[in-house]
Amino acid sequence: MKDNSRQKFWNSGVARKTTRGLLAALAAVVLSGAASAQDTKFFVSTGNTDGKLGALSRRPSSEKKETETADDFDLRQTTVISGATITGVLVPATPLANIVNVEVEIYHVFPLDSVAPSGNVPSRVNSPSDVEIASATRDGSQGSLRFAPKLLDANFLVKNTVINGIKKKPFNVTNGEGPATGAEVESDITFTNPILLPAGHYFFRPEVLVAGGDFLYLSAPRPIVAPGTAIAGDLQTWIRNSDLSPDWLRIGTDIIVDPATPTFNMTFTLTGTTIQDPGTVGQANCHGQTISGLAAQFGSISAAASSLGFPSVDALQNAFTGFCEQ
Repeated sequence: MKDNSRQKFWNSGVARKTTRGLLAALAAVVLSGAASAQDTKFFVSTGNTDGKLGALSRRPSSEKKETETADDFDLRQTTVISGATITGVLVPATPLANIVNVEVEIYHVFPLDSVAPSGNVPSRVNSPSDVEIASATRDGSQGSLRFAPKLLDANFLVKNTVINGIKKKPFNVTNGEGPATGAEVESDITFTNPILLPAGHYFFRPEVLVAGGDFLYLSAPRPIVAPGTAIAGDLQTWIRNSDLSPDWLRIGTDIIVDPATPTFNMTFTLTGTTIQDPGTVGQANCHGQTISGLAAQFGSISAAASSLGFPSVDALQNAFTGFCEQ
């Protein structure tokens, strides 16, 4: 094209329109990538505590029996969970340094991982399973999680509690053990070995060991309200101790019978990342497809390990190998 022809081409505005179109397309790709990256973030929250219930959640010790309080969450996609928060009250009020350990377990919904009902509780429908998902257990004493508690209120009143009144039927209705005052704390939990789970409905069960006291897991509104995020098929909170295990009781139906507070959620958050193109569990190509998908999603396997919170590429590979072999 001669110079004068080139000038006419630019003056015609065609080139300017073409350039603007290319820039717009490039911007759309960039924005689409940013939106896609945002869409992979997983976050669930039951919101702020309502102070209506404190339910014991305690690691076993030589002096005290294990007591577990569990609330549910839902995963729409395969997800790597990298962190959590839990809110509770220390009774009696003790220094934060007295929080010795935190352990987290994840349960399927009954009847998975369970035997036939014993008849010792009114119902097992929509309860946690008998036993936890072994690959999803994380324990501060074993270095698979870190916890950092912070004080929210040095003198917090919870209106009702469930501590010892966890009994087999027909003695299950105790209506709680009354109010308690202690130090309200929030513990920020980082899974140094992130938890990998396929899509499904689960129960989240944290336990806290407190020297010279107990951790009462605080309730949150049910149904969930802002700033909480909706949980699909939100189920209520269940509890058990080592005397009742493997059975569970519904706190708001089997233990506390009160029209004003018929059911409860507990106060927690979970954070992580959804996996965009996982392989199919049990298929021969599951691991290869999953690793290929991770490389595409994050740019490389090394970047995937770093972004998802795994300490190394080997740790990521091991986690997804276990995932594919379920």
